[in-house]
Order: sequence, then structure tokens, then C-alpha cells
Amino acid sequence: MSHHVPEGLPGALQHYIGGQLVDSVSGKTFDVLDPVSNTPYVTAAAGQAEDVDRAVAAARTAFVDGPWPRLAPRARARVLNKIADAVEAQDARLAELETFDTGLPITQALGQAQRAAENFRFFAGLVVAQADDTYQVPGRQVNYVHRKPVGVAGLITPWNTPFMLESWKLAPALAAGCTVVLKPAEFTPLSASLWAEIFAGAGLPEGVFNLVNGFGEEAGDALVKHPDVPLISFTGESTTGQTIFRNCATGLKGMSMELGGKSPAIVFADADLDAALDSTLFGVFSLNGERCTAGSRILVERPIYDEFCERYAARARTIVVGDPHDPATEVGALVHPEHYAKVMSYVELGKSEGRLLAGGGRPSGVDSGNYVAPTVFADVAPDARIFQEEIFGPVVALTSFDTEAEALALANNVKYGLAAYLWTSNLERAHTFAQSVDAGMVWLNSHNVRDLRTPFGGVKASGLGQEGGYRSLDFYTHQQAIHVSLGPVHPARFGSVGRGQS
Repeated sequence: MSHHVPEGLPGALQHYIGGQLVDSVSGKTFDVLDPVSNTPYVTAAAGQAEDVDRAVAAARTAFVDGPWPRLAPRARARVLNKIADAVEAQDARLAELETFDTGLPITQALGQAQRAAENFRFFAGLVVAQADDTYQVPGRQVNYVHRKPVGVAGLITPWNTPFMLESWKLAPALAAGCTVVLKPAEFTPLSASLWAEIFAGAGLPEGVFNLVNGFGEEAGDALVKHPDVPLISFTGESTTGQTIFRNCATGLKGMSMELGGKSPAIVFADADLDAALDSTLFGVFSLNGERCTAGSRILVERPIYDEFCERYAARARTIVVGDPHDPATEVGALVHPEHYAKVMSYVELGKSEGRLLAGGGRPSGVDSGNYVAPTVFADVAPDARIFQEEIFGPVVALTSFDTEAEALALANNVKYGLAAYLWTSNLERAHTFAQSVDAGMVWLNSHNVRDLRTPFGGVKASGLGQEGGYRSLDFYTHQQAIHVSLGPVHPARFGSVGRGQS
């Protein structure tokens, strides 16, 4: 398989602290692999506690003494719109680097770059339009909400669609007037290295954005524990989320977490079958299956189960797996050899837990790179590990159900609760089922299309708190209540009554 290497790759990836590109104080580095050749193509500075200290100090100075938190919303919005323009102007370059670093198909990486621009554009508009509440007690009091940025935000992002997911945190944090320290995932630090130049070019003051590369156990841990970082936004895996939660407790930090998922797609016999097939195939095989909202369990009503399995598997077998840089590719290479090994172990496990209808290993004729053929297991029991555990790759479990109650029990019978997808032409059933399912987000007769105004987040092991729209601005700001008297105040007059003492 051909191996496309972008021109002009950096020789090394450094931290960006207080407007300067710097190495780790210790000089430590780590290798970054590309997922097609699985060989190192760049070294990145490995951030330690002392590097995080420097980044937080720069962010703290920019917050306390710098102009950013004190700018009018319109002035911050101008900068955010320039950032969006810059991202749009280099979307092809961004996508090329993202594809090279992550193994995502180039057409999908391009969409992610455009979504990143849209995130900045959206929060630029929102922060200008935002109004806060005033409460009047006629003739006696007026009480109003004064909103102010929380401080230095610690942002910890995952390796799947890294640039887009970084924008999802950076845009609202900056819009709210916070300063930030970003710790991107160590598997995929390449596209994050572009933010520094984009932000500087858009006029973001020095120290407002800082980036520390490194491992979660070192750089991420130091950021979470830092006393001058009052809030942490984390997207990643549920067990890491538990560790971060524990470590935030000491500082009573604000936390927003979007964690794993094992989202069900429920297909009733009265569904538009062609649309349901298109959507459920896309829902688990897009982005290489490396997406938290993937519909990785498909529950199908018995009368259409056999036909659905047959048609689904036939389509899955024709999905184009190949060079991530080829526009015809639908599934590229998984991000890293460690993750590839994990996904392949689930594929092997699935052979004893379900009936293999498609895939089941490497695509034929592909000897190197982290390639997994889209894999379909049918007749998977609800207690099977491939039904219960997040695989985060191009692997899906199909299970039949007989009644609506059974479908709901199956849908809710996992520890996760991020998304759910429902296919039925019965309006009443669609709404009642949607409202009963344990999921932060439900799509009815639709694939995963995001409206940036709506809450994004999960229940159970899928997360804590919700972001999106005004909820993101709420997370990055304090809402202070200020109470003003409009007339004489008559509290009880303690100590005012003379007792006749001489």
C-alpha cells in the first residue's frame, strides 16, 4: 500500500508557552508514529511537571495581568472569527496532516477541519449574543448576574479527530475569556502544533493559549493536580476519567468529562430499512470506528433481523479499506499499534461470542499498517464482552429483539450512556422510547448530526456534565449574583434596644 508523507513536516514538536516554542526543561522527548508505516516520523517534547508549571504560570499571568479576560465580547469574537478564517484557509493542509498522523480517511479529516472552523465561528456569535439574567423585586431590589471567566482552563484531548475535538474546548474557553493550557493526546500531536501560529496570526495575546505535549501520566497528571488550574475539561476513556475525577477532588475543581460509549442503534420493523442501513453502517465505520458516539450495537426487531443482517454484512464487505490519503478510502488505518492490538483482540474474542458475517481480521493483500477489515458479528448475547465493552474500532454487534420492552432493556443494559439512534416510522414510539433510553443524546431516524446549540454529554460511565452552546460558556464562567437595594432596608435591629445599663 502506498505511503504518502506530507511535505514540510516539522523536525520536532515543542511546547508552546507564553508565546514561545520551547523544549522540555528536562530535554525529554518521545517518538510519534504514523499509523501506516508504524515508524517514528517526529519526536515531541515530553512535558513533565516543571513544564506544566511554566505553562500554567504563563496562562495565569495572561489571565491576571493581560487584556484577554477584560476585552468586550465583540473584541474576543473578532479574534475567534479570524481563527475560523485561518482554519478554513488551510483546511486541506490540516486534513493532510491529520490523516497522516491519525490514519483517518482524508475526506473525513477534511470535514473535521471545517467543523473546527465552525466551532470558533459559533462561539464568536454566541458570546456576543449572550444575555444574563436580571431579577427585579419592584421598588425594593434589583438582582443581576455578573458573568466572569473562571481562570486557567486545563484542556485534555483524545487522539480521535484531535484537531476538531481541541477546537470544541478551545473555542468556548477562549470565548468566555479564560486562558488555557492544552495537553493533546500523545499518539496524535501533529495538528495541535498548528494552533500556535493560527492563534498568533489572529491576534490572540501571548500566554492566553499554551500547549504542553506529553503523556497523560506525566503532563496530564500535573495539569489536573495544578493548584492554579480551577477547571479541567477532558475527553477520553472512562477509567482515565475516574482517575482525573479523584485527582480533581483535592482542589475541588470544576470538571467536564465526555467519556466512552457503547451506543445502541435500535431498528424497528416499520423503519425505512434503506435509510437505517445507510445510517448504521456510517455510524460505526466512519472515522475508522474510532468515535465515542459510534452506534456499535445494533438491535433489530425479529421480523426484519435476518434480512437486515444479510444486507448489512454484504455492504460491510464492500467498504473500501486502504490508504488514508486516497479520497476513495472509507476506512483507513487505526491510530497506533497498541490500539490495533486491542481492537484485534476483540475481533478474535468476537469469533467465540457471535456469528462472524464480515471482516474478522486484516483486509486481504494488506501486510503492514494498522488495518482492520470492517467486522460484523450477529446473534451476539447481551452479556457478551463485545456487546458490553467499548472496542473503538470498525467492529459491530448485531442482536435481535421481540418487543419494545426488550429493546429498551437491551439498549440500557451496558455501563455507558452516550448516544442512541432509533429507527421507526411510529412517532409515538419514537418519542416514548427516546425519553426512556439511558443516553445523553438520541437521534431519531437520523445519523449523528450535531446542532452546536444543544447539550453534548452522556450519562452513567459516559461522562459528567454537558457542553455545547450556552452550557459550554456556563462551564468556563462563574455566574456571580449581585444584589442591589432600591429602597430602605429593614433588617431586625440587633443590639439597638437600650437595656437601661449605666
